[in-house]
Amino acid sequence: MLIKIGGFEFTAVWDGVLYKNLSNYPQITDWEKRNIIEFVEYEASHGRKCQIECEHADTLAEIHHALQNRQAYRNVPRPELLTECTACPVRKGCVTEFVCHTTSVENAVKILICGSLLSAINARKVSVEELMAESRNAAKDPADYFEYIMLAWGNCQAGDRLVMERKLGRFPDDQDLSADFTPGVRFYFRYEDLVKHPGRVFDGVLPMKIKDEIVLKDWLYAMVVPEALRGTIESLIPEELAGRVVYVENDCRDIWDWSEKVYRVIEKRDNYDLHN
Repeated sequence: MLIKIGGFEFTAVWDGVLYKNLSNYPQITDWEKRNIIEFVEYEASHGRKCQIECEHADTLAEIHHALQNRQAYRNVPRPELLTECTACPVRKGCVTEFVCHTTSVENAVKILICGSLLSAINARKVSVEELMAESRNAAKDPADYFEYIMLAWGNCQAGDRLVMERKLGRFPDDQDLSADFTPGVRFYFRYEDLVKHPGRVFDGVLPMKIKDEIVLKDWLYAMVVPEALRGTIESLIPEELAGRVVYVENDCRDIWDWSEKVYRVIEKRDNYDLHN
């Protein structure tokens, strides 16, 4: 794997390259060093070596120093707001109190019937070779990526964007993400709770990912369902999750507005839980 350090729009892995955006490039924070260490170690655990490129020699030297002194960075606390991606018009960054997994209503139905979020290889019941060969694997993710449930920060719109992409069979345009936007179903988890999951892995890219399965009754903080999907979802909610489902009306301008509205609902619920 190649790691390119720079001033990108956001951090992402694509076709064997980690494009690592720094929040204040070429300056690098201890949290960002921790992420790079986690990425190198995750890749090594799957037999892949990493090469690091950076145009700024001082930054590259700092990274190599961190890699030689890994223990000093393993417990670097996560910031409350991460600004590697500042695309969100309101927050200008990723809020780190919650993580979430977003999926289509069809998949949400399967998840509720099963009672768990499952990795792609467990949910789809096809070989990893088939999963890797699908057109939806445009990023050319390696085999091990399909063993995990992927999670984003709670105010991120990337999950809904991916749901739209798979619905349309192409990358969504501005019209798709505004007037024609149809939100997915979000499963929210408190970071400090889910980090204790026995299958939790830090890969240096996502907030975390979970190997094989997340049992909803044990870990779910809240499930956010667009009001338009209430009729499809409501009868499937098991009793133990009934108090954790929130229906939200999509009266929003676009995907960004929806993501902010949903996260405010989660924050309001969290404030209520903390004071009652």
